[in-house]
Amino acid sequence: MCTTCGCGSKEVLIGGKVAAKRIARVAKLGNVAYRTLAAVAPAAPAPVHSPDPANTRRIQVERDLLAKNDTLAASNRALFQARHMLALNLVSSPGSGKTTLLVRSIEALKGKHAVAVIEGDQQTENDAERIRATGVQAIQINTGKGCHLDAGMVGQALDKLELPENSLLFIENVGNLVCPASFDLGEACKVVVLSVTEGEDKPLKYPDMFRAARLMLLNKCDLLPYLNFDVSLAIANAKRVNPGIEIIQLSASSGVGMNEWVEWIARNSVTLS
Repeated sequence: MCTTCGCGSKEVLIGGKVAAKRIARVAKLGNVAYRTLAAVAPAAPAPVHSPDPANTRRIQVERDLLAKNDTLAASNRALFQARHMLALNLVSSPGSGKTTLLVRSIEALKGKHAVAVIEGDQQTENDAERIRATGVQAIQINTGKGCHLDAGMVGQALDKLELPENSLLFIENVGNLVCPASFDLGEACKVVVLSVTEGEDKPLKYPDMFRAARLMLLNKCDLLPYLNFDVSLAIANAKRVNPGIEIIQLSASSGVGMNEWVEWIARNSVTLS
């Protein structure tokens, strides 16, 4: 169950198969130690003992509710670093154009870098099928009632991908500007996509997401002549929440601004050029 919003995770499918429970175990890749994920069977229920009221005391236990996710995220990150991979977590509201953006990005990067995609949606493999049509690997994670990806899901999806060194991994998160802000997947950074068909005040309404992102892609800019959308205000609101956020204006449909996005990917990787 999601410790942030309480959404269920029992219906998660990764690559069309029921997700296994995972534990972290130490492994090595070259000279770099990292944690990989191993499937484990559900533990048998512990026997119930009736406490002796005369010999009972109450102990308050506090722990980070996201500690398990953070441990698995660190495992993913170590794996990415060991293989010199750049992993980007794309987050947004539903309908912002993330999948179209990925298709155009893959077209621009194909032949230059190995690319793979992990797709997150509650249901269907529609987006993964669109990505596979470009000729690159794509694993679909269906979260069922869950509203975000977590590091464990991504770790299991990585087990199903054949990723060479110096590759680029896009993680398209479930369309949601709330919970994904809290979950580290092991990515290099979060990239938030805001379309001009949404409101300029989205960064103020969902500050945690825009604060967590390193880059904001302002998408569907080809529609600006037909909309009452204030670009300057949207940028000012994003900067108000996160003064250091970088911003690129583009249109995945028309291709405007895509070169700047591809150049940003190259600048933010020590292995991609």
